[in-house]
Amino acid sequence: MAMERLWAPWRAVYVTKSDAEKAECIFCAKLNDTRDRENHLLVRRERCFVLLNIYPYNSGHLLVAPNRHVADITELTPEEALALFQLTQEMVALLRRVMKPHGFNVGINLGRVAGAGYPGHFHIHIVPRWDGDTSFMPVVGDVKVISETLDQTYAKLKEGLEL
Repeated sequence: MAMERLWAPWRAVYVTKSDAEKAECIFCAKLNDTRDRENHLLVRRERCFVLLNIYPYNSGHLLVAPNRHVADITELTPEEALALFQLTQEMVALLRRVMKPHGFNVGINLGRVAGAGYPGHFHIHIVPRWDGDTSFMPVVGDVKVISETLDQTYAKLKEGLEL
């Protein structure tokens, strides 16, 4: 069988980082930066914020996280937990209005063994789903096709927030 190639040049920034750079919390780094468009930081609130996932399962894959650096759901204050869930509701409504998905996966991965890519900063995944988005490509080819760039998704959702 021939080797499959999947071109993802945007990952070069991640794979060429030193271990010290990779150890930095991406959530805290993006929250503390003012370049929201470049960082795909969509919403800032008093207790939490929203980022586009830069390695999305589908277009519109969002991450809702507390501003405070906490690793586990049990470390959230009641106010943070409420703010996170309310912002998750708002983002589902935004995605429904702007991207018109047929459904959603909303989930939390606690710990690396549970699938958390960044186990040090708690976050909630919102993944829009469409009928047929598990076509032959991921099933047979083990490849996922994302139909628009992060910048396009960001612009579309940012515009939707302003309506």
